[in-house]
Amino acid sequence: MNTKKLIVFLLWAFLPMVIVGLVMHFSGASAVGLQEEPSTIDPLAAIKGLLFSAGAMLIPLLAVIFTQLIFKEPVLKNLGISFKLNRWWWIGWLLMPVIAFAVLGVTLLMPGAQWTPDSEMMQSAIVSMPEGIGVWGIIAITTVSGLISGITINAVFAFGEEIAWRGFLMKEFKGKKFLLAAQWIGIIWGLWHTPIILNGHNYPQHPMAGVFMMVVFCLLLTPMLMYFRQKSGSVIVPAIMHGTFNAVVGISAAVVTPANDLLYGGAGLAGFIVLLMMDVCLYLYDRYFSKERVFASVL
Repeated sequence: MNTKKLIVFLLWAFLPMVIVGLVMHFSGASAVGLQEEPSTIDPLAAIKGLLFSAGAMLIPLLAVIFTQLIFKEPVLKNLGISFKLNRWWWIGWLLMPVIAFAVLGVTLLMPGAQWTPDSEMMQSAIVSMPEGIGVWGIIAITTVSGLISGITINAVFAFGEEIAWRGFLMKEFKGKKFLLAAQWIGIIWGLWHTPIILNGHNYPQHPMAGVFMMVVFCLLLTPMLMYFRQKSGSVIVPAIMHGTFNAVVGISAAVVTPANDLLYGGAGLAGFIVLLMMDVCLYLYDRYFSKERVFASVL
């Protein structure tokens, strides 16, 4: 590991995020304090927040480019960019809706959670659709559109992160055990979100606790994304998975009330349970059925 190179990358990745966080705070894009109903959301603040969070996803890509240039290395070479398709592309992509529905199911088991198909958010969606499309129709449309956006525009933005976390960092951690590298990459990835988390991203009700929650979330999601990166041979696959996850995992927010960002949804306790189960399933598959022992391997 080139420690100096890693420090330079972290500076390029983290310092711009601090600036983004400050601009969000002073420009009115912060979502801190948002509680339950969509009617409480300031539309302009919501749009600003979305633009900032989407734009922030490109910062790690820029950090990789600047770091590689500083150290006079090929910018994106040997970082896992490959478009050679195999079954792991499709498995990773289609797995994301399965996880989203599993998160919905576990969310409904959380204390206080109520299935609310007539929520304000869902009713607003139904009104905008042709007559006869009910709750499950909306959920189906959301899932399909999420799959499409996940493999297109969302994947482009997610690539901005994945080329750093599952590309550059995995290369820099070469020689380290898979699970040890996953641990450090997950912590770095989670902490990187801190400036926007403090502005209400993912945890508007609990921004301070959200910093810790985001680290746990990234720690649990990282082994799965790294596993598919290794099995597919391409960093594009975790980008597609990341983009699709972002597009479909919010289903539970539309039909479960009252809002509780620490317990419900993909970034809450419900999501943690599902991601942990997925990690365990992948580990068991890797150990007992796969020819390649990825979890026990050295990068």
